[in-house]
Amino acid sequence: MNVSQQIETRTVASERNMADAIRFLAMDAVQKANSGHPGMPMGMADAVTVLFNRFIRIDPSLPDWPDRDRFVLSAGHGSMLLYAIHHLMGFADMPMAELSAFRQLCSKTAGHPEYGHALGIETTTGPLGQGIATAIGMAIAEQMMTARFSSSLCNHFTYVVAGDGCLQEGISHEAIDLAGHLKLRKLVVLWDDNRISIDGSTDLSTSMNQLARFRAAGWDAQAVDGHDPEAVAKAIERARRIRKPSLIACRTRIGKGAASMEGSHKTHGAALGDKEIAATREKLGWPHPPFFVPPEIKSAWERVALRGRMSRESWEIRLDASRSKKRYEQTVGRQLDAEFAPLLAKFRAAHRARSTKVATRQASQMALEVINGTTTLTIGGSADLTGSNLTMTSQTQAIQPGNFKGRYLHYGIREHAMAAAMNGIALHGGFIPYGGTFLVFSDYARGAMRLSALMGLPVIYVLTHDSIGLGEDGPTHQPVEHLAMLRATPNLNVFRPADIIETAECWEIALGERSGPSVLALSRQALPMLRRTDGEENLSSLGAYVLMEAQGPRDLTLLATGSEVEIAVAAAERLQVEEGIEAAVVSMPCWEKFEVQDPSYQTQVLGDAPRIAIEAAGRLGWDRWMGPDGTFVGMTGFGASAPAADLYRHFGITADRVVAEALKRVRKPLPEGPLIRRPTGPQADNNVVRTSQEV
Repeated sequence: MNVSQQIETRTVASERNMADAIRFLAMDAVQKANSGHPGMPMGMADAVTVLFNRFIRIDPSLPDWPDRDRFVLSAGHGSMLLYAIHHLMGFADMPMAELSAFRQLCSKTAGHPEYGHALGIETTTGPLGQGIATAIGMAIAEQMMTARFSSSLCNHFTYVVAGDGCLQEGISHEAIDLAGHLKLRKLVVLWDDNRISIDGSTDLSTSMNQLARFRAAGWDAQAVDGHDPEAVAKAIERARRIRKPSLIACRTRIGKGAASMEGSHKTHGAALGDKEIAATREKLGWPHPPFFVPPEIKSAWERVALRGRMSRESWEIRLDASRSKKRYEQTVGRQLDAEFAPLLAKFRAAHRARSTKVATRQASQMALEVINGTTTLTIGGSADLTGSNLTMTSQTQAIQPGNFKGRYLHYGIREHAMAAAMNGIALHGGFIPYGGTFLVFSDYARGAMRLSALMGLPVIYVLTHDSIGLGEDGPTHQPVEHLAMLRATPNLNVFRPADIIETAECWEIALGERSGPSVLALSRQALPMLRRTDGEENLSSLGAYVLMEAQGPRDLTLLATGSEVEIAVAAAERLQVEEGIEAAVVSMPCWEKFEVQDPSYQTQVLGDAPRIAIEAAGRLGWDRWMGPDGTFVGMTGFGASAPAADLYRHFGITADRVVAEALKRVRKPLPEGPLIRRPTGPQADNNVVRTSQEV
């Protein structure tokens, strides 16, 4: 019998033993840790064994080869299911010692699967619903890569194990609706239909007919006995043939195999206990000590790995023979064109010469026109706000059901699913996704945005209408606390550019990031071009810089971001002309970038003079930059419905207010002399400067 025949040889008995290995490893690990969730791994062991033994193509010796099948454990609390499989298949970083150290500090076997923490984990899961929504993005990316490079180089499935909780979370509705609309035929979800939740039976809280729900969203839906290997195999075979996403409802018993606790919600999130595990060993005929797997069962699982290796080697031969090899590898590696940075520098120089005045959301679209014309890596989108976010350019035709050659996704009014799908696109590889909504609706996307940061994914969030400056839509749409919330998120760069120059710079930085997501907080209202210095240096990359230095020793430093930098400049000019107070203006487009600069540079920028911070948002976070004696000009509550200019005056975020606050901190006598009148802006005729004698 040759190797291929050995790989294809299967019996129900051998698969039962393979599944029991998962069960006992899960029981033993949770018992030793006295922490974890044994019920789901035990219940889904049969169905997942069939999936791996008969269908999936994964190679532990090269876990990240691009055309592998993706396996997403959306019900991430059942992480021992995944760790047991990885051990059995022979992943290099998953020896038995790691299973024995389940949920312990520095082990690879974290409580929930974490992307990048152990080999072969496709995405971080645990927050329910995130896995299935992220998998939508992976399936979208697979279809886009196939459209670009053909099925000879890209032809794989995304398999998901989801639980009742995943399907109850609201994000699942957004995700399955989008997947059904796009007809993602390479997406297969195995639902652990055990009808048990932490509180007890699921009928305590839901009467949803999930099969009808999925079918209504455009999915194929089947129901099978999740403990019948042949029924599961037949369902997966159908799912792989049909030209739409598939749900397989696997009717299971949580804690399957447990001597007396099978089917009980008590197996969900607690160790079974030594007596129950001993009785289960006797019931299932498993006379082996904890953390032991008989060699013949381990060999059966290793044959799954061998099949994956053979698939990978066959794919490598096709790649080597392909005329598209170089382009494919550049795409998978997300290699930006060498002309990318010079073209953006040219863009900035042209608009600096013109003193272009536009809203930064419009500046973003103008920069994107250059970016999307330079690279095909960028995949845009919006949560039904394309005309407001301005995320579409002439190069980004819409992706549609059956046509994935485009570069733009209409995500619909699904902010949470959009963020999760972008995570999936980034995790799949080959693209840099960006997607837009209003900054205030980052609340709706927050769960997936947090995972973007936790996983260190190069995802870009274009969040427009970033302050009370959006005007008449009122406080429901005016973000006040959102910048603070986003800035508090580790590993997330929050950019709030002040003009078209900074906007282009922030895009350049965000596209160059490889280990974390970025937020571009952009204005609805037009902002003047403020950068007065020439040169190609990307000053926003420093996080903060002196936009306008004092003409002499600093009396005051004005700190601001975004649309309020204009206010800081106007105030500084008035203070110098009217009061003889020398104020420097510091633009702070990205606190996170400034925070990692050398302390000497930070000191140089901030200076030692009193500081006033100006931002049309909440104060939280500003004190570390203002210092203990700093003053804040911004929002202290929610906004209101009115034109933007009226709102800025109403809430006191004006140059007048900044000048008044400055005069409380700094008083300098003006030199004696006759009455002088100096222009300081649109109302220059009204700005009369008097000598100290007249004052």
